[in-house]
Amino acid sequence: MTAGENLLGEHLRALRSRVSPEEVGLPGGPNRRVPGLRRSEVALLAGISADYYLRLEQGRDRRPSPQVLEALARVFGLDATGTRYLLSLAEQHPSRSRRRSGRETVPDGTRKLLASLTMPAFVEGRFLDVLAANPFATALSPRLAPGRNRLLDVFLDPDERALYADWDDTSARLVAGFRRSVGADTDDPRFAELVGELSRASDRFRDLWARSDVEPRQSWPLTIEHPLVGGITLNREKLILGDTLHSLALVIYHPDLGSDSAARLALLTSRTTTPTVVTRTDQG
Repeated sequence: MTAGENLLGEHLRALRSRVSPEEVGLPGGPNRRVPGLRRSEVALLAGISADYYLRLEQGRDRRPSPQVLEALARVFGLDATGTRYLLSLAEQHPSRSRRRSGRETVPDGTRKLLASLTMPAFVEGRFLDVLAANPFATALSPRLAPGRNRLLDVFLDPDERALYADWDDTSARLVAGFRRSVGADTDDPRFAELVGELSRASDRFRDLWARSDVEPRQSWPLTIEHPLVGGITLNREKLILGDTLHSLALVIYHPDLGSDSAARLALLTSRTTTPTVVTRTDQG
């Protein structure tokens, strides 16, 4: 991954390959040589010239108007999150020398909030690094701890992968959320290191990254097969800290009230007595 890559063109190609002719009212058939739509079909449906759309995919025009991109989003059936992401790819700043982003820090108020929560909770950064966690989170998984990275653990750590009853769904959502979090700013070395390592080591990650899915930071349920208490179904809430696209996020896992999962989580967290919140600063 480099600062000069054609993010918009690559994303458009991935989107085009996933839309069948039948989905947009065009005839299909066995003689089509490309998966999904042809470039000329996308251009026709979006009301632009085939040559102009070709320039977009090839990266010869990287600043199309919002109206053009919104028309393409309609062709590809994108939701609001996918449309915003597509628009963001045409709002990149000119190429600049690669620089490392500033250190992500957890505000004192957030640390106090973590300490007060009686449910598993942690703070993650833009690249899904765990920056702070309460003891209930680490009781759920010892990898929910500062210094760990959610992508590396979920894809490359067999013990972490075994926790998730539906690992395919969890991993797909994680990658789609990561793509949205990073957006068009891929010139940070941390991004290149992560995507490079994961692409080399995980076929699953490589396939998901190529799909170019984008997902909002949303709530969704997951089931964890905990070795001590068995299956726990939890709601996963991700709350944004701040008002920018790349703000930190507070992640909270909570069960439905009165459920078997609530009882099992209570049993698990009853083993945890220390209220200390661990952060990167605590670890030095």
